[in-house]
Amino acid sequence: MGRYLVLGRGKSGEAAAALLRERGDEVVFSEGWDGVVASPGIPVKSELQLGCEALKRLGWKLLAVTGSKGKSSVVKVVSDALNLAGIKAVPCGNYGRPVSDLVGEEPGWAVVEVSSFQLETTALANDTFEAAAVLNVQEEHLDRHGDMSVYFALKHRLSGMAKSFYGSVQQSADSMALVSGSYFDNDILRENGAYAVALMRVAGLDDVQIRRGFESFKPLPHRFQTVAETGGVRYVDDSKATSIAALVAGVAMCGASPVRLIAGGLPKGDDPKSALPILTNRAKKVYLIGKCAESFAAAWKPSIECEVCATMEKAVAAAKRDAVEGETVLLSPGAASFDQFSNFGERGEVFASLANKRK
Repeated sequence: MGRYLVLGRGKSGEAAAALLRERGDEVVFSEGWDGVVASPGIPVKSELQLGCEALKRLGWKLLAVTGSKGKSSVVKVVSDALNLAGIKAVPCGNYGRPVSDLVGEEPGWAVVEVSSFQLETTALANDTFEAAAVLNVQEEHLDRHGDMSVYFALKHRLSGMAKSFYGSVQQSADSMALVSGSYFDNDILRENGAYAVALMRVAGLDDVQIRRGFESFKPLPHRFQTVAETGGVRYVDDSKATSIAALVAGVAMCGASPVRLIAGGLPKGDDPKSALPILTNRAKKVYLIGKCAESFAAAWKPSIECEVCATMEKAVAAAKRDAVEGETVLLSPGAASFDQFSNFGERGEVFASLANKRK
């Protein structure tokens, strides 16, 4: 019997503690700390590692997905397609259930979303995952990782944990035919669709089953979701866009529609100036909220009209006042939500409620 200190009592912490207790270990919780300094003699592992090791021993097959944008949607479409084909699959990890929570169930496929935070303390055998994919790596979490080289290296640690690894994927004619007409059939998400095809094929699905998975896919909330349309103006909740790279992708997904962008929140260390090319070409105006409103305005004002609104209520009211038929009011914040909201979901829900409120 071992003795373990579990840091944090969120879903992952509770799942890890339950698994440890089940195997006879003693568990103590600790929470409320800003960080941990571990002596070299103390082995540290993530809940992800604990759970994956246990599932592998129990006969589960595992797929892994990481990246900067769209990984939850890829995990969902792959697991949904498998279940639709009559093959048990569970989305887990950074999206869905904690990996350790699956222990004790009848084995199937665990489709695991993996974050860079989890990979900091994860070391798994090179045959843990049947396949792993790194969808894209863009500026994100630099407030934690320091620079892009560290972030990139963390994401690509998955390459040493999988039998098959996809660090790039070809958008072949046959894979694009399977994605055609689906949520993934646009310039931003099409490559993610190709990764999903590759993972589904590793799991044994044929093209008919894959196509059915894409056709039936229902997007996750707060990922470029139209929440209102009035007077010819579309309101789109892309609250999950918590990085500048994701903001850029959100604006691009609006197509030819002129964009009135609501952005801002808690900055994550990436450079807002990287959004200038697309904002200059596609945005009519930016309405800024949250802690980084002034810094975003300073970065963008020379090229695009900005209005510092401070709150979501004021931003939506201002966008409604200005928007005309054919335009899109897009919430794609490019920042975290925790300065004003409990999470990105609450932020999106507030936006949707205000969008549907009569002037």
